[in-house]
Amino acid sequence: MTAELGAAAKRWHVQPEPPDAPAGDWPPLVGRLLALRGVTDAADARAFLGVDGTPALPALERSAGSGAEGAAQTLVLPDLDLAVERLARACRAGERVAVFGDFDVDGITSCALLTEGLRELGAKPAAYLPHRVDEGYGLNAEAVGALAGAGATLLVTADCGTSSVREIALARERGMDAIVLDHHTVPPLLPAAIVVNPKREEGPVDEPAACGIAYHVLIALYEALGRPVDEARLIELAALGTVCDLAPLTGSNRTLVRDGLIALARTERPGLRALIEVAGADPRRIDTETLGFALGPRLNAAGRLAHARLAYDLLVCDDEDDARALAAELDALNRQRRRATEDAFALAEELVAEEGEPPLIMVGHEDFPMGIVGLVASRLVESRRRPAVVYQRGADESRASARSIREFDVTAALRTRPELFVRFGGHRMAAGFTAENEQLPAIKETLLARAEEQLAGLDLTPSIEIDAELPLAELRGDEIRWLARLAPHGIGNPEPAFLSRNVLVVERRAVGADGSHLKLKLKDGAVSWPAIAFRQEGAGIEEGTRADIVYALSADRLSRDALQLRVIDLRAAGGNR
Repeated sequence: MTAELGAAAKRWHVQPEPPDAPAGDWPPLVGRLLALRGVTDAADARAFLGVDGTPALPALERSAGSGAEGAAQTLVLPDLDLAVERLARACRAGERVAVFGDFDVDGITSCALLTEGLRELGAKPAAYLPHRVDEGYGLNAEAVGALAGAGATLLVTADCGTSSVREIALARERGMDAIVLDHHTVPPLLPAAIVVNPKREEGPVDEPAACGIAYHVLIALYEALGRPVDEARLIELAALGTVCDLAPLTGSNRTLVRDGLIALARTERPGLRALIEVAGADPRRIDTETLGFALGPRLNAAGRLAHARLAYDLLVCDDEDDARALAAELDALNRQRRRATEDAFALAEELVAEEGEPPLIMVGHEDFPMGIVGLVASRLVESRRRPAVVYQRGADESRASARSIREFDVTAALRTRPELFVRFGGHRMAAGFTAENEQLPAIKETLLARAEEQLAGLDLTPSIEIDAELPLAELRGDEIRWLARLAPHGIGNPEPAFLSRNVLVVERRAVGADGSHLKLKLKDGAVSWPAIAFRQEGAGIEEGTRADIVYALSADRLSRDALQLRVIDLRAAGGNR
């Protein structure tokens, strides 16, 4: 069923009944949800729901001295064995290892994992995180020179490096071997390094983020060296980076995040405890929403507005007072980031309004802070349902972030004219580039032409995929308890979305700093639910009226052990039929 939504410019699409829903002790609704996520075998369903007797995170139940033979099963990744062999040599010889990361959560957690693990195993690692504005994304020649000058004999890149042919050639000239741990798109020519990147081969859909690759490399390294591994300390960082980098939460990634959430709830890291506290999160109820919307933005704020080293220092900090001070600094930066994003988005909307409705948006301004152009691009994609490129215009060069929709591979579009860029790289859905200002018109022309060709004739109206339609009164305790077993949610395993019609709006009030959100009390028969509807104050829903709502179940962060509805979309009852 597809319903046109009129003014809201969205469609609601209720998934048809799957023919092969697995049957078991769970309610029929849960079987439907499993089938819609590709889980149709009863045994697979029991494992997915965690009712097959398989323990979560066996490492938490083992003593630290139990040896590496009990460690988690590592993924089969291209050249992982070569990377482990070279790292083992470095650990045995006590080599200086330069770990070069990225300024987002994936890169930061990867650096923290690798430096802590390599140090414990005998190497002498040092983390290097580039400055977003001064250096930009990826390995650069100046950093390579500095790391070689500091005596490093092995360079490990984390969350970058797959396209760094020239820079890694320079590292080799300066006497450093190189290992690349990355998950970005693979170019035709690889650098002269051991490249552990799942995109080198046709692999499973549960492709790990860089921190997941680092985690699996370290697990294999501990095993190769016959050393005991504190798996919980590794997996909590790997889970944090995996969720914040929007890696698919299927297969091994889902297992990693599920177990990582357990470890995070028990974390002994002062930095993570301080970050959870300053974010106002409940340490007993850490979930993917906590990671993606509370912890991740604060860690990312360091690289956006200051230096990613602040976030790295917090993660590896072992002093409670220092951890609280660093967490407070990150929290202040995150508040500053929010204000800057709102101001920049308002300016971007003004610039976009002058261009009509092109198939791809590309706007720039000297007042766009480099650290938030990606956030602004994401907001434009959300509001306009078009690929968006936002750049900070400098005196001679501009730096841009691009965000896309699933119908358009933005990195492939950039690759059609590589000569236009100083550097570029990214994923299908997200990319970045640096270019001389004189090349910007040609870049815009190229991207617009590519988007016009690929998006012609497509209906780009946003569609909300709904798992099931059911009366709100029928969502009861038994179903809710089973629904919790479908977590953790993310790409590939979205949280279930439901449609309930003709619910009564008992209470309605605007909330939030700018009054853009709605706090609601909804009623169906004798059943009442609290609800929050973000950025929907203008939906035209009033107290005493009836509404049709699309929603997910969410923890009420202000009320311990309580659930609420998080309203995805709503409108007057019957208006979307």
